[in-house]
Amino acid sequence: MGHLFSRNGYSLKKKTRKLRKKKRRRNCFLQGPCMLCFIVHGTSGSIEDDWPFESSCAVAAAAAASKLAERYVSLNSPEECAKFLLSPGELAIWEGQGRSLLSAVPAKLIGPPALFCAVVPAADYSEMVCKRKCAELQRCTPRKQPRCAFQEAMENGEERGDGSAPESQCLLPSLCPSSSSSSASEEDGSGAAWHTDAGGAAASSSSSSCCCQLSQNEGSEEGKSAENTDTSHINQLPSSILLKVFSHLSVKERCLGASLVCKYWRDLCLDFQFWKQIDLSGLQQVKDDLLVKIASRRQNVTEINISDCRNVQDHGVCSLASNCPGLIKYTAYRCKQLSDVSLCTVAIHCPLLQKVHVGNQDKLTDHALKLLGEHCKELKDVHFGQCYSISDDGLVALAQGCNKLQRIYMQENKLVTDKSVQAFAENCPELQFVGFMGCSVTSQGVIHLTRLQHLSSLDLRHISELNNETVMEVVRKCRNLTSLNLCLNWTINDRCVEIIAKEGRSLKELYLVSCKITDHALIAIGQYSSTIETVDAGWCKEITDQGATQIAKSSKSLRYLGLMRCDKVNEETVERLVLQYPHIVFSTVMQDCKRTLERAYQMGWSPNTSTAS
Repeated sequence: MGHLFSRNGYSLKKKTRKLRKKKRRRNCFLQGPCMLCFIVHGTSGSIEDDWPFESSCAVAAAAAASKLAERYVSLNSPEECAKFLLSPGELAIWEGQGRSLLSAVPAKLIGPPALFCAVVPAADYSEMVCKRKCAELQRCTPRKQPRCAFQEAMENGEERGDGSAPESQCLLPSLCPSSSSSSASEEDGSGAAWHTDAGGAAASSSSSSCCCQLSQNEGSEEGKSAENTDTSHINQLPSSILLKVFSHLSVKERCLGASLVCKYWRDLCLDFQFWKQIDLSGLQQVKDDLLVKIASRRQNVTEINISDCRNVQDHGVCSLASNCPGLIKYTAYRCKQLSDVSLCTVAIHCPLLQKVHVGNQDKLTDHALKLLGEHCKELKDVHFGQCYSISDDGLVALAQGCNKLQRIYMQENKLVTDKSVQAFAENCPELQFVGFMGCSVTSQGVIHLTRLQHLSSLDLRHISELNNETVMEVVRKCRNLTSLNLCLNWTINDRCVEIIAKEGRSLKELYLVSCKITDHALIAIGQYSSTIETVDAGWCKEITDQGATQIAKSSKSLRYLGLMRCDKVNEETVERLVLQYPHIVFSTVMQDCKRTLERAYQMGWSPNTSTAS
């Protein structure tokens, strides 16, 4: 039938001989060899050998159809099925001509027409797949492709040697041989080349389809990763976690750093919990207008610290105190520009006040202290060090009005005498920390402190008239005393220290800088005390190597020994003690310098960078 449609009317034998001698292109007028031409000139040697050349075209067509049907029925492997693959042109001719010729063949022998799948050139196949399955995906970079099931089945069949594929696998996926392989099969006239190239085409086609599926999976994974990237943004965290993170920042870092990142962070930085405790210490940019704005917007402020803010005046503090009745802690160290007005306003408008630290304010007077004692009944902690205008009148009124006081600290208040000490001892039984450093206090006033059963820390530095008997009596009566500071008292001697070591059952810290003690005091501490951990005997000129060695050897609780400017203690002795007792920190000029350098090196400092800077 194919020869009837061909342009030249030569005999089949001559054409066969010419094709064997010289490669010649068969050119059917229907744009390619039809199905019957494929049967006649195909690579199947059995069909060529058995073809009845003498018969007419109709007989030849019927015989070809019969043998095609019989051969299809006998197919057992994908390799044999691959021999019947047709190109798009061949498929069109087959549907137009071949189907009518094979209509007489029983349908059960032919099977579904989908068997004869279209053959697409290898160069066009990948383009067709991309248009059909992944038209929107861009070309991906080469990578190792997964093996498809059909290729594995073929390889497994070859390994077994039986050439059969598993029944559960697809026997004929849409695969295609290359054009070069088809031409080679036409030249050879054998089925071996067609068989091999069909298998190669199957592998390449399977890899292409798997590549498209992998590209789709990668596209979906990229979309998921993009979604994960969005959800992993820090702003996706719960606001409570971000607020916890921001709570570790200072006010300056929140206001001048975090709040400028985005609007969401700005709103978080304005959360009310950050404006309960406001620490503005050391910020010279802070002025009254800022305190006024804080007071107008945040009326739940409980703590405010404006230490060293030299541009804050009474007006700003008064505005804040007037609008924040829940203020509990007020700290304003070294604000010399503030007067009585600010503290008086705080005392009147903040009845819940518990802490007032206003050290080194020259303009503060007794009037403010009297208002504190009158309005602030919950006051527990006060610090009026170096407020030189404060006298006994203000402190007595404060002690009588604030019976819940637990901490009182005075420093260099020359107008404060024994009268104030007696008032606190009588009216404030809950006092735990008492400090009268450099005040005009004597032993007659200090002896009243023996009434304080809860006293745990006592600072009696630089008391001009302090005798040993008073100190020993305080140590005997105050059984909860853990820290005693007797620095700069030239009257304290070895006997007093020995009684302190024997009677101070809870004592852990003992400071004896510039006291009149010798090695006997250190030896007594090591011998009689089992609780003292810190001993500072700096600037005690009579301390020698013997005292330092004996206290380090005999004391089981000692952890710190201060020997600063104890000139009779040799540095070699200290070096030996450092090696012999590593659990004790020895403080001398050389040892402190070494520790400072070690910390600097640990923080990344080096002499070269310091010189360059």
